[in-house]
Amino acid sequence: MNISEKFNPKADLVLFNGDCLKILEKIPDEFVKLVITSPPYNIGKSYEKRGKLDTYLDSQKKIIQECVRVLSPNGSICWQVGNYVDNGEIIPLDILLYPIFNELNLKMRNRIVWHFGHGLHASKRYSGRYEVILWFTKSDEYTFNLDAVRVPSKYPNKRHFKGPKKGELSGNPLGKNPSDVWDIPNVKSNHIEKTIHPAQFPIELIERLVLSLTDENDWTLDPFMGVGTTQIASIIHSRKSIGAEILVEYYKVAKERINLAIEGELLIRPMERPVFDPNTKEKYVPPKKVSVGNNSTTLFPNF
Repeated sequence: MNISEKFNPKADLVLFNGDCLKILEKIPDEFVKLVITSPPYNIGKSYEKRGKLDTYLDSQKKIIQECVRVLSPNGSICWQVGNYVDNGEIIPLDILLYPIFNELNLKMRNRIVWHFGHGLHASKRYSGRYEVILWFTKSDEYTFNLDAVRVPSKYPNKRHFKGPKKGELSGNPLGKNPSDVWDIPNVKSNHIEKTIHPAQFPIELIERLVLSLTDENDWTLDPFMGVGTTQIASIIHSRKSIGAEILVEYYKVAKERINLAIEGELLIRPMERPVFDPNTKEKYVPPKKVSVGNNSTTLFPNF
């Protein structure tokens, strides 16, 4: 695996420590198949400086414009956001960001609701338990591998009871479409993937997007890569990836996690594990170790 810390079209993985605009300007037009990211929400977390909302949206627009430029004609952009909170009032960022994508002639395919069961407890409003993923395509011809991300059907043995297909299975034997509401646990303190990042993507969330919206050897891009979740979800499924992270502490963790994946020692929550329900007796699916091909070479020196 060819790894680079600056843009290199011949690399398999590019990890850049710095402002994402600096590496975006190096990427050729229409180079990547999928952009996935979760930008800062402008709510004052440790990795961001809270500013005026208009200023925040202007900065997002510059980055989105560059992401659209480097996106292939049959590619997708997935922008995962939550709410901007101002003195107790919530403002959904997806509503504010949609016009930017619309002005750039992108086509929205889904507004995916990511539901999770844990988070901060509110006392003056209902506790927030979802965020959204805005999925846009650049054209009407785009990659969508539904069979790669089907989930178990509620009634897998249901059959047609009349007509020419009587007795045949009525559903797809591979499972059902996962819909636009995804129940995936967020990464909290007892999650197997937890790192120092306070707003970390679960790998299985990104796996679903990578598998459905790209093919093997395609490029993905995360301009706010954090601790490298998009890159891990990409390389374990034979995709190439570019990531940028401005904070060195997160950049180091991303390298460490990728080293573990290369060595076959990175533990993740498997996609096939159901969300825990104390009222059911479903078989426990343990964490699994992921690997990247047969390569066991450490990519980066230990810090």
